[in-house]
Amino acid sequence: MLHLPFRSSTSHVRLISVALSSLLVFCIGCSKKEQHKAPLPVTEVVAVTIQPKTVPAIFPFVAQIQSSHQVDVMARVNGFLEKISYQEGEPVKQGQVLFVLDKKPFVAAVNAARAAVDIRKSQLFTAKASLDRIKPLADQNAASKSDLDNAIGNYKTAEAGLQQDQANLDKALLDLSYTSITSPVSGVAGQALMREGSYIAAGSSSAKLTYVAKLDPAWVDFSVSQNEQAKMRQSVEKGEIARPKDNRFTVDIELSDGRRYPQAGVVNFADPSFNKDTGTYLVRAEIPNSKGVLRPGMFVKAYLKGATRPNALVVPQRAVQQTSNGHVVFVANDKGLAEARPVLVGEWLEQDWIITQGLKAGDRVIVDGFMKLAPGAPVKLVTSEELKKQAQPAAAN
Repeated sequence: MLHLPFRSSTSHVRLISVALSSLLVFCIGCSKKEQHKAPLPVTEVVAVTIQPKTVPAIFPFVAQIQSSHQVDVMARVNGFLEKISYQEGEPVKQGQVLFVLDKKPFVAAVNAARAAVDIRKSQLFTAKASLDRIKPLADQNAASKSDLDNAIGNYKTAEAGLQQDQANLDKALLDLSYTSITSPVSGVAGQALMREGSYIAAGSSSAKLTYVAKLDPAWVDFSVSQNEQAKMRQSVEKGEIARPKDNRFTVDIELSDGRRYPQAGVVNFADPSFNKDTGTYLVRAEIPNSKGVLRPGMFVKAYLKGATRPNALVVPQRAVQQTSNGHVVFVANDKGLAEARPVLVGEWLEQDWIITQGLKAGDRVIVDGFMKLAPGAPVKLVTSEELKKQAQPAAAN
């Protein structure tokens, strides 16, 4: 039979007491360590003291390029299309021949009208000669008054007939000239809508042959919503935005590949009424386009410039951090501690960000060295050069 070793109750109580005492000593030691915990190290940072200043107010819009003068090329006379005389999609000059209709019927009409004019001239010559003979005789009562009246009537009829036939000749010549269809402006010609051999009927859908779009200058069209206009008006009334002198707004263009167009445009038209379907109104700027980089139908980003923001607060973009709760900057407060400050941001201004709420004049915003900071951490303000010198030995190690 097995016998388990038996420990007295007194020994058991002694062991428990020793264990509790050890645990108590350990906890007291932990508490003392926490009380003597080392303070947070001072972090060297670079800060800028923000002050109100006047900065440009820039408003971005999605815009589309339009031709400043786009004209449909139409046929004015009926006829068969004989030749397309231009390279579709390529630049053309004003007066350049684009299409040629069959001229033969029109040449025949001109010849017929010219023959009619010659006949009328002969009739007029005969009528005048007869009048010249009868008039002296009538003055001498050698010819009747009736003969004189007939001679005068024949002369005036022949004269009027000549004018009519001359007008018919002019019309025939004009129609003949319309068989050579020229470009009304200099620009880029579109695709030919009719091909050689097609019958063109003036006044019908077949009369439209192509279009020519003037490229220089180009127009930049964009739409401003009712809400945007109301916000702008309120900002102007509050003094947050100042309009440019003479209300002269300009437009900068950003192309689809991110490149900036080298020349600026000037706003020359704003629709006085809103579009009832979209709730927006059209704004148009005219921009130089001598090299034809901007083509009708292109989508670009337009930056409306000219207005200013007086007393704006701006900070470098690198100082602003994006969090799940919004944007935050670190500020060095009067106690030398880092303070996380929630802010509301406006638009970008090159390398700066406009702050609309959360900062005030005189705040020292940390722009370098904040990556290792926590709210409440002590900071020391240094210059950018000093911070770089401190970083160089660390990088070498």
